[in-house]
Amino acid sequence: MSANATATKTANKTKSKTATKAERDALAILDAAVAATPHGQAREGQREMCAAVADSIANNRHLLVQAGTGTGKSLAYLCAALAAGETVVVSTATLALQHQLVAVDLPRLVEAVEPMLGRKPTFALLKGRHNYVCKRKLAGEEDEEEGFLEGTETLKWAGQQASFSKQVQRLFDWANDTDTGDRDDLDPGVSDRAWRQASTSATECVGANNCQQGPDCFAELARARAREADIVVTNHALLSIDMMHGRTVLPEHTVLIVDEAHELVDRVTAAARAELSPARLRWLAQRGRRLIDTGVADELREAADELENALNFAGERRFPDALPEPLVQALNLINRACVKATTVLNTLDDETKKQLSTQQVKAGITETQTTAGRCAAPSPDDVIWSEPHGPTLVAAPLSVGGLLTERLYEERVVIAASATLALGGRFDMVARGLGLPSPTGEEDRKRAVSPAEGEVTPGGPGWDALDVGSPFDYRKQGILYVAASLPRPTASGLSDESGKELVRLVEASRGAALGLFSSKKAAEAAAELLRAQTDYDILLQGEETLASLVKRFKEEESTCLLGVMSLWQGVDVPGMTCRLVVVDRIPFPRPTEPLTAARSEAADAAGRSGFAEVSVPAAAIRLAQGAGRLIRRTTDRGVVAILDSRLETSRSYGKFMRDSLPPFWYTTKSDSVVGALGRLAETAND
Repeated sequence: MSANATATKTANKTKSKTATKAERDALAILDAAVAATPHGQAREGQREMCAAVADSIANNRHLLVQAGTGTGKSLAYLCAALAAGETVVVSTATLALQHQLVAVDLPRLVEAVEPMLGRKPTFALLKGRHNYVCKRKLAGEEDEEEGFLEGTETLKWAGQQASFSKQVQRLFDWANDTDTGDRDDLDPGVSDRAWRQASTSATECVGANNCQQGPDCFAELARARAREADIVVTNHALLSIDMMHGRTVLPEHTVLIVDEAHELVDRVTAAARAELSPARLRWLAQRGRRLIDTGVADELREAADELENALNFAGERRFPDALPEPLVQALNLINRACVKATTVLNTLDDETKKQLSTQQVKAGITETQTTAGRCAAPSPDDVIWSEPHGPTLVAAPLSVGGLLTERLYEERVVIAASATLALGGRFDMVARGLGLPSPTGEEDRKRAVSPAEGEVTPGGPGWDALDVGSPFDYRKQGILYVAASLPRPTASGLSDESGKELVRLVEASRGAALGLFSSKKAAEAAAELLRAQTDYDILLQGEETLASLVKRFKEEESTCLLGVMSLWQGVDVPGMTCRLVVVDRIPFPRPTEPLTAARSEAADAAGRSGFAEVSVPAAAIRLAQGAGRLIRRTTDRGVVAILDSRLETSRSYGKFMRDSLPPFWYTTKSDSVVGALGRLAETAND
């Protein structure tokens, strides 16, 4: 699709060009899929997105697509992918969307299009190796006595030991019957610690060719199915690993669709993160005591003690310059011990080298030595810090934009989709974070950062941007209320003034409120206050499992649910049981968080504003995700109330953040909102 063509394509079709064959084929498949969907109906934004994705694939141009809730974006890109006839990988951030794709959308879609295509398209789910049961462990081919209680944790109570043993036994019983070996198929699940007893990481695996169970390996079978599939569904973590390992993990493909693309940068950063802990060193010494000299194992333990002492002395802090001398000495000890351990491991006979226990120790030693070296002599792109919990020494990249530029887009078309990509009405911030080049010409720059609604706009060399809007009439369905009269938030927790406003809003709504809080302390204070001053049932995250809390919130008409960040996205509660969403404050990242602080300092040092470049976009995305919990269907009505006056009073970022939210009817008048909530509550109770 040429720049001139994309710049003239609009949602209302008043200036549209003649549809290409790629677009026509994709839309025909979409029509068939919609017709086969119960209560399916055509959606203009969905058709617009489907055509644009098909056109981008046909013309080898990357595409950013903002598609609001209710657009049906997954069906749009899946139909375009099938029409292209290419091998397509779809990467998601959440298990919920992954499940929706493989359990609902794709089975229905392939059935619907089989008559059109003359064949039934295939799809497969692919996860990291540690998500599958290891048959070598199940077969008992290794002496797992030392690894059964992995790590240095001790179970304080006999009841805990019994519970853990029962989990492991249930896991092994299930593993002998399962067809997939996929952890998500185990219901109810088991703890991470129990799962480790029956799984193996990629670095510890001896490889299919060296394993007697290789032909029946669940992970290898999943990879084989993925290699033969038309559409492969995976997650951002595995996509990140694939990029960092020369594109050797995922099957060969020419089209990559990144859904929930606003999460990708954080997931890539997490995948590129490395940790060093005394607990891990002690486990390696214990696990390897039969393989390496006793003296070398003792050196590993001594290094662990030195590291623990140095980390405890350092506390929670970032190291922007040189590491403290105690940490340097500890890292030197770790390196020497790892060198000696590697030397001994290399002298083992071939049969011993193939054993799982040997592979585990060797992989752990190699990883530990690499991380120690990275922390001791970090590159200019690394951030090093210590965390008191563990304790742990951490290294992570300052930015992954360069990595994404080099490895995400090469030799494939990338479609990045999300409900929150155009921050403040602009795509350029998210595009820059995803490693895409900035617009070049002045006209292209104007269009890319402020596109007309529904317009596909050239954003620079090789990529376009599209905002298809939403099928919801936000101005009629919802109100955005900013409590501008409240004082500016200061300390963490819930201020007295915010607490009073919260009670007033919940009383007016007669419950049915979702409270999104920036800290656990604030959520707990709000729950205590509402329980004391209202008669509604107040559910607090942490008091029950999240799934059970959300289930109760959906089913009980006047119940309120309060929680922290995990409630800000992925919670889908349509209807009048969620007619009020309350946000206590703008969710800026913690300024002392190591990566946030380092990235802000780097922007400031380059003459830019670290706060505007790092903190504001992060908060805008989170705030948009939180506000998106309100309107989930065309029949929903309600209020998003933000108890942070800065959204109205800040000249530097207030309007930018409001422009990043769905276009609700906006007000700062509390009495008007209270009246509207009262009328909604009466309607709900009729």
